[in-house]
Amino acid sequence: MLIAMKKKALFLPFLIATGLLLGAGCSSPKTDPPVTPASGADLPNIPAPDGATGWLNWRGPHQNGTSDETGLPADLEVEGAKKNLLWTRDIAGRGHAVVANGRVYCWGYRGDGPDLQEVLQCLDEKDGKVLWEHAYNDYLSDTVYSRYAVGAPTVDAETGYIYLMTTNGGVKCFAPDGKMVWEYSLMERFGRLTFPNGRTGAAVIDGDLVIVRGVTSYWGKQGPARDRFYAFKKKTGEPVWASTPGVAPKDSSFSTPVLANVGTRRVFYAGTGDGNVVCVDVRTGQELWRFQTSQGGVNASVVIHDGVLVTIHGKENIDSTDEGRMTGIKLPTKLAAPGEAQVILKDKDLTKADGKEHQLWHHPFAMFTSSPTLVDGRVYQVTKTGVMVCVDAKSGKLYFEKKLNNDQIHASPLYVDGKIYVGFPNGKFMVLKPKDDDVEILDEIQLEGGILGSPTVWNGKLYIHTMKKLYCFGKAGGDTPDAVIPAAAAKPANSKAVALQIVPGDILLKPGQVLKLTVNKIDKDGNVVEANVKADFATYIPPTARVRTQMNASVADNTITAADSNVASAGAFQATADGLTGLLRGRILPKIPYEQNFESYKLTVDHPGDGVKFAYPPLAWTGARLKWEVRDLEGNKVFAKTLDRVLFQRAITIFGDPESSNYTIEADVMTDGNRRIKGNIGVINQRYFITLIGNQQILEVSSNHERVKESVPFRWSPKQWYRLKSRVDVAADGSGVIRAKAWPKGEAEPAGWTIEVKHKNAHKKGAPGIIGFSPQSLKRVFIDNISIKNN
Repeated sequence: MLIAMKKKALFLPFLIATGLLLGAGCSSPKTDPPVTPASGADLPNIPAPDGATGWLNWRGPHQNGTSDETGLPADLEVEGAKKNLLWTRDIAGRGHAVVANGRVYCWGYRGDGPDLQEVLQCLDEKDGKVLWEHAYNDYLSDTVYSRYAVGAPTVDAETGYIYLMTTNGGVKCFAPDGKMVWEYSLMERFGRLTFPNGRTGAAVIDGDLVIVRGVTSYWGKQGPARDRFYAFKKKTGEPVWASTPGVAPKDSSFSTPVLANVGTRRVFYAGTGDGNVVCVDVRTGQELWRFQTSQGGVNASVVIHDGVLVTIHGKENIDSTDEGRMTGIKLPTKLAAPGEAQVILKDKDLTKADGKEHQLWHHPFAMFTSSPTLVDGRVYQVTKTGVMVCVDAKSGKLYFEKKLNNDQIHASPLYVDGKIYVGFPNGKFMVLKPKDDDVEILDEIQLEGGILGSPTVWNGKLYIHTMKKLYCFGKAGGDTPDAVIPAAAAKPANSKAVALQIVPGDILLKPGQVLKLTVNKIDKDGNVVEANVKADFATYIPPTARVRTQMNASVADNTITAADSNVASAGAFQATADGLTGLLRGRILPKIPYEQNFESYKLTVDHPGDGVKFAYPPLAWTGARLKWEVRDLEGNKVFAKTLDRVLFQRAITIFGDPESSNYTIEADVMTDGNRRIKGNIGVINQRYFITLIGNQQILEVSSNHERVKESVPFRWSPKQWYRLKSRVDVAADGSGVIRAKAWPKGEAEPAGWTIEVKHKNAHKKGAPGIIGFSPQSLKRVFIDNISIKNN
C-alpha cells in the first residue's frame, strides 16, 4: 500500500558559504612539493598514518550499495518541527561523498568558464565546515556541459590516505591533513584519453595497491587505445602493473572494480568500454577472463551473489539490435594460471567463446551508468526510464517493476536499515521500503539541483550531493558498523615462486637520472615469497615489436641509470634471478632545451596504401603510433599525420616531462588541403593547445573548449609552411598569460605576439606536445623542426 507522496520544494538560503581556496571558513594546507613518483624523488614529510573507519569508498564495505547501519530517517525534513537537515555545503557535484574519522570528503566543482575548477573538500561531519581543500583546473580535455566530479574519493582504512582521480585523469594521494603525498597526470604520463561524458569513477584499494582505470594510448604494446587498469603502490605511487583485459573500446567506462577471492587468488570484476565484463588478478594485473555482453561500454558496477555475477548495460546487444540487458553470469571457479592466455567466455564473434554456457539468465532492462544494489539475494536496479526492477540474483526471477521517475542517469540506490534511498536527475529524492512484490514510497523530497550521485550513510547521517550542494540529513550520532571489504586470502604455506615482479614496473626518467628498483619473487597468486632479490637485467625486445629500439640506460645492482645523452628512448629490460623472470618497461624523455627535426630517421617501412617509405614515430612519444609517421616531403623528413583510420583523425601526442614549466615551444607547421577543406595543426605548451585552425582561418589558444578558448583571425594557406611559437608566463598570484604567434616560414619573426590570453588560474606545469587534426582523415597535416627552450 502506498502513502501519498509529499512534494517538498527546498528554497533555503545558503546555510554555509563556500570558502575560496584561501577564503573565509576554509584553509588550504601548506604542503611540501607533491611527489610525482616517476621522477624517483623522495617523499615529502608526511605524518605517520593513523588508519580510518567510516564509509570509505563508493558502494560501501559490501561493495554493493548496502550498509549495516540502523536508525536512519525514513522521512527527510528540511524545515519545521521535524527538521532533520543538519547542514548543507554549497558545492556542485555529480558524485558521491565518503566519510572517515569524522571528516567528509566531498568532490565537486565551482566557478564558470575559464575559472571553473574541480574541488576536493575535507569537511567536519558535525557542521560541514571546510577544514581544507584543493582545487584543480581542467586541461586538454573533451569534457562538456560541466560534466565534472562524476565519481568519488576513496579513503584507505590502513593509512587514512585519500585518493582521487580528477576528470582529466589526475591521480592524487593526500594525507588526512591535506598534504599531497604523490600525484600523476595519467594523460601526460600514460596517454589517458578524455571523453565528453566526463565519467571518472573511483579508485579501489586492496592491500598495498591502489587501482585506477581509463582508456589510454601509451607506447609499445600499450600503444593502441584500450580500456586499461593501473595499479600503484598506495603509499609511494610507484607503478606496479597495467592490465588490458578487453578489446578496442567503443566508449569509456567508470565501472568500479569489485574485489573477491577465488580460492587463494585475489581478483576483481568490472565492466569495460568495449562491452565486456572482465576478471583481473589484483596482485599482478593478469587478464583472467572476459564475457562480452554489449557492443558499447559497460559502465555499471557488478554485484555478486552465491557464485553469480549480475551486470547491466544500456548499449546495443551483441546478438540483437535491441539496447540494454541485465545478465546473470555463472562465475568460473577455475582461473588461468600465470602465463596462460585470457579465457573468453563470450564474444560477439562466437568462434572466440570457449563453448560453454556461462549466461544463466537475462532481462531486457537498460541502464547505462547506474549500478544495482544487492539485498538478501535480490537485485534492485533503476533503469534508464526510471523504473525500479527487482530480480532474483541466482534464478533471474522478476519480482516486480515500478515506475518511480521519468528517467535515471548515474545515481545508484543505497539500501540501509530496511529502506532504499535513491535520487534522480530532476532533483527528486525518494525513500522506499522494499516488499515481496513491490516497493512502498515512504517519502519523496525535491532538492535543489539534479542528483547524479549515490547517497552516503555513516554515523546516523545521510549525505546527498546534488548539482548545487551537499546535504547532510540525520542526527548528531549513530551506530558505526565495523564491516569492511573482505580481506584477501592468506598466503599459502610454503608457496613457491613462479615469477619476478619489479617495482616500479614502468618508469619515466630524465637523462642521467638514477633510480633504485625493487625485485620480488612472487607465487602463482601474486604473493611476495621473497623480497629485495638481486637480479640480472638484460635488454629485452619483444619478438613481435615493429619498432625495435632500446631504452638508453643501463642496470646494475638493481639500479637503473639513464644515459646522459639528451634524446628520447623507450624499451624494456628483462630481470632474471634463480631461473625466474620479470619485465621492466620504461622511457627516457629529454630535458629542456630539446630539438627534433626527424632527419635521423631511416625511412625503411613500406606503406601498404600509399606505396612510399616511412618510419614509425618515436616510441617514447605517447599516443603517436598509428597517428603519425615520418615521411619524406620534397627532400625533407617531416612528421606527418596518418590518414589510414578516421578514428584517429585527431591526434594528441605528448613527448615531454609532465613536470615541465616555464618554456617556449615552436615548430614549423603545414596543412594539405584546398579552399574547401584544411586541417588543424599546433603545439601543446604547459597544458594549453596552440593551434592553427585551417577551415576557420584562426590562431586559437584553448585548454578545454568550454573553459579556456580564445582566438584571433589568421589567414594561412595550405601547402605552405608556417612557424608557430608559444610561451606561458605564470605570475606569483597564480594568474598567467599564454602568448602565441605565427608567421610564414622564411620571413622575419614578428616583434609582437599574434594572440595573448589571460587565465586567472593558469596551469603551473605540463608536458610539451603536438596536436593534429585531419577532418575525416582527408587532408594531411605536417610538423617539423620542433624546438623547446627555457624562458
